[in-house]
Amino acid sequence: MAALIWGVAFYFQKTAMSHIGPLLFIGLRGGVAALSLLPFVLVEQSRSTVALKRVLPIACLGGVVFYLAGSIQQVGLVTATVTNTGFLTAIYVVMTPLLYWLIKRRRPSNVTWLSVLLAFAGVWALSGGSLQSFSTGDRWVAVSSVFWALLIITTAESSKWSQPMTYTCIKFSTVAILGLASALAFESIQIDAIVQASESIVYVGVLSSALTFAIMAVALKTVPAPRASILLTLETLFAASAGYVLLGERLTLMGWLGATLILAAVVVLKYEASGSSG
Repeated sequence: MAALIWGVAFYFQKTAMSHIGPLLFIGLRGGVAALSLLPFVLVEQSRSTVALKRVLPIACLGGVVFYLAGSIQQVGLVTATVTNTGFLTAIYVVMTPLLYWLIKRRRPSNVTWLSVLLAFAGVWALSGGSLQSFSTGDRWVAVSSVFWALLIITTAESSKWSQPMTYTCIKFSTVAILGLASALAFESIQIDAIVQASESIVYVGVLSSALTFAIMAVALKTVPAPRASILLTLETLFAASAGYVLLGERLTLMGWLGATLILAAVVVLKYEASGSSG
């Protein structure tokens, strides 16, 4: 379900850019998400035996990482296609085990390295056989995948406090503060423009942010971060479908080869995860 919501969200994120700036969108998205989660936080806190101050540092860290990932991706979406954004963002499925290795000192398997090669070959093909043919937006989206991978790892670490709703709410509150402060400093803010983008803001804020990231925080209590990143990559297919149906975007033959290679990288990792669980 999360993958479907995220895939369609790329369309709404790009649509919002015709009305408001990327930083303002990130800030409003975070604010809507935090407010949506507040009732659940109150219930969770009434039942929790862990002090709020214990989860506060990692939740704020998660907010900073999300702000960086979301704002970089949002800037990229100004010129990147929804289809390319979906596939390029999916590189986090490869980045997650690599960063997990650096942070947790757990060396990736040979299968993971194969997945890395497939993913980067896919990026090369998706660009048409030359990375120089990528738009500036495509490059920004690819960079954002590193921070999305870091977010998955950070969220997994937060699970030790067993306060997924509180973590997610504080995270998005941090995103709202950083996004709105940045927008006030660097962008023009107009009420009429916000109203015009309100449909996109509500969809992404409530469904693509509050709902899906709360589900992720709950799921990561039992699912390892590298495996979770694999399960989330179906968003690439839904993003491509949204771009095809709603925006009339089309991939070239070389582009489809690249998309297939990226998905193959995901399937390879999923096969390894299934084998290890068996």
